[in-house]
Amino acid sequence: MANYYDIDDILTDEEFVPVVFHKAANGVIIDASSETNSVEQGAKVELPLWLAQELHWRQAVSINVPPCFNQKTRLEIQADAACVDLRSRCPYFYEFGCKILPLVGDKTIEVLLLSAFKIRYKEVLTKAYTAAYMATSKVLTLLTREETNLYEAAQSPMSAFKKWQMGGPRLQRASVLGRKRKSID
Repeated sequence: MANYYDIDDILTDEEFVPVVFHKAANGVIIDASSETNSVEQGAKVELPLWLAQELHWRQAVSINVPPCFNQKTRLEIQADAACVDLRSRCPYFYEFGCKILPLVGDKTIEVLLLSAFKIRYKEVLTKAYTAAYMATSKVLTLLTREETNLYEAAQSPMSAFKKWQMGGPRLQRASVLGRKRKSID
């Protein structure tokens, strides 16, 4: 965990990843509806990233590529990355990809993340500078958490500029200047 108090980092570590157990494990309840509290060797289950990472380091499991980085997603991103709804696949797509990359050994994830971010970065900034206030909610539904932060960071100075440009207060008189000195009699 990179930052203990960062809620986005905590939520990223809670994303589920598919794993395959290399060793049998007793006293483990993966599914509450199961009758046994053990996992056999070769069992395929989904675990939160933080747990899968620990088990991977202990060589108890191997981590498979998560569904949000599957072939369908890759083809959609190659076709038109700006139109892909990455939030529905994984709200923390980029952070999750960076954390999962050293664990799965699939180097194509790195290329996927880089190309998706390059294309979507330009689109996010363009939409932030040109979007009307009504269209904001529609735009934000397609963006990941990282892209939403970028969008909001780009839009706040732009909206302040537009407010100033439309006739906001140009100069303000300091309150100190309005007072008169009392005369000494």
